Order: sequence, then structure tokens, then C-alpha cells
Amino acid sequence: MDGFNLRHLALAIALSSSLGTAFAATNSDFVDSAAAGGIAEIETSRLALEKSQSADIKAFANMMITDHGKANDELATIAKKHDIEVPDTTTLVKQAKEKILDLRDESFDAAYANNQVKAHEETIALFKKEAETVTDDKKPGAVELKGFAQKMLPGLEKHLDMAKKLQAAHPSK
Repeated sequence: MDGFNLRHLALAIALSSSLGTAFAATNSDFVDSAAAGGIAEIETSRLALEKSQSADIKAFANMMITDHGKANDELATIAKKHDIEVPDTTTLVKQAKEKILDLRDESFDAAYANNQVKAHEETIALFKKEAETVTDDKKPGAVELKGFAQKMLPGLEKHLDMAKKLQAAHPSK
């Protein structure tokens, strides 16, 4: 894989950090962070389908696109029901594509696997914080967002376990 292709790997960890997955203080912050992280997962996984030749990477990438797409749809439905603004998908995708890391020392597969681990660790921390928050019934959507976070955690933890297996199968050079 040449340097040009490696530089075009938009990694979820960079996207998550730059798009604000710091721990959410409000429902809107959680929605923004969760949506941004979901878009980052989808975009990096689409790139993995293009660039990787590994069947396990491609299978994982397809699962990320499906699972995070469904989660983002569910999150958008909850947000809309409670008049919580959801970041525009087009804007998030544009931001995701602008956040590109230079990865000269790693293969695409190793970089993708390593960053899937990091991104899922950060996402799990975000969702655990939301799931464990004392619910303020007066905040629009608070109860549903807490339930959403609780519902998503087992799947996110499964994704992390799978990403760690990919990381072991595709070590950095």
C-alpha cells in the first residue's frame, strides 16, 4: 500500500476526538458525540472496504456500516421526537473526510484495526457515562437516551472484542 492510500485512512479515533466525543454534559452533547462517532465508524469502514484485501477486515467493516448505521438512525429518531438537534450527516461526513492521519509506518489493515480498538474504547466510555447518568426527567429525551446508551453497550463491547482480535491478526510493523 503506498503512502498516498495510507494518508487517506480517516481513523475513527481522530474523528471522534476532533468531532467532540468528550464526555457529554447535556443530551445534545451526547447526541452530537454519538452521531459523530457513528459517522466516523461508517466512513472509515467504507474506506476499509475499498482499501483492504483481508476478508476479516472487510467482514468487520461491513458489520460496522450496518450496526452503526442502524444505531445512528435510532438515535436520530429519539432526538427528533424530543426536538434535540442532530448534526447534519453531510457536514459530519465532510468533517470526517477532512480529518486524515498520515500513517507511513502501518499497513492499512493494522491502522484500521488499531484505531477500531481505540475508537470503541472511547465510544464505550461515552455510552457508559450516559447509561449511568442520573436521569433528569425534565431534560427532553433524557430517559430514552439513557435507555439507548444501555441498549447499545453490549453491541459496542462485542465490537471492541472483535476489533481486538483483528488487531492481533494484523499487528503493526
